[in-house]
Amino acid sequence: MKRRWNRFYTLLSLLLVLSLALTACTTNEADTGSKEKEKKSEAVRTVEHAMGKTEIKGTPERVVVLTNEGTDIVVSMGVKPVGAVQSWIGDPFFDYIKDDLKEVKVVGDELQPNLETIASLNPDLIIGTKVRHEKIYDKLSQIAPTVMSDYIGVTWKDNVALYGEALNKEEKATQLMDDWNKRVASFKEKLGEKADTKVSIVRFLPDHTRISYNMFPDAIIKEVGLSRPESQTGKEDPYAKVTKERIPEMDGDVMAVLSFAMEGQEKDLKSAQDEWMNDPLWKNLDVVKSGQVYEVNDVTWNTAGGYKAANLMLDDLEKYFTSK
Repeated sequence: MKRRWNRFYTLLSLLLVLSLALTACTTNEADTGSKEKEKKSEAVRTVEHAMGKTEIKGTPERVVVLTNEGTDIVVSMGVKPVGAVQSWIGDPFFDYIKDDLKEVKVVGDELQPNLETIASLNPDLIIGTKVRHEKIYDKLSQIAPTVMSDYIGVTWKDNVALYGEALNKEEKATQLMDDWNKRVASFKEKLGEKADTKVSIVRFLPDHTRISYNMFPDAIIKEVGLSRPESQTGKEDPYAKVTKERIPEMDGDVMAVLSFAMEGQEKDLKSAQDEWMNDPLWKNLDVVKSGQVYEVNDVTWNTAGGYKAANLMLDDLEKYFTSK
């Protein structure tokens, strides 16, 4: 009996030693992982962008965003900026992201950011774009590390990667694009024979009308596998301002109509759009006769130009092309 108890205690002792060893290993691994994460969060990184190279320490916590597109993308990554430019329309931000931007300080608008307001927020990262802010890049860089995209809108996917790098959220940026690519693949699969549908994109503004060629919605239409009218392909310009004589170039199997007006210009926009849509040339378009003209949300189809907007645009395309 005594020998059995001795064996029991020996086995118990071995199990206890093994348990302590495993606990120590697990603790050491956790400590090592924690230290590596902490080291990464404090490391100085060099980010290459449209205006050169910028050193950023760790993970920025006080971010100011100077483009509507950038605000959309930053919010998509789970980052709430301390400051952002006012949306082109909204009070003060687009409806679809306003809940994500409660108590965020407005720092002017995209064309004229307020440097004093930006500085007062003590940012540790400023995100802008060369196409808008090249002339004030040096001043912005004196306030905080500044990263600029080359362009906005049609380059939104490249900018997701760039902003993700700047924010030290590269994994999140990759995840967002993986999710997007899955949605696109699913849409293409459902689209089937409708991929040959030629989608025309027309935009009305209070003082002129455009046919869109190479803007944010055009890039998405192309990516998801839909076609464009021959009159709207092979163009280098982002869009064309057109007169009524060019209405026939708007024809297609389906037309997406976008309308944009700044606050106070709504009546002028409606008047101009009604005038065009009552023109005999407009009424003679095959797409109009077939009842395939859809008025879509200008913010999510064009004005915003970010990740969330792209997904909302794809929601519309699914409704028009895969739900019937």
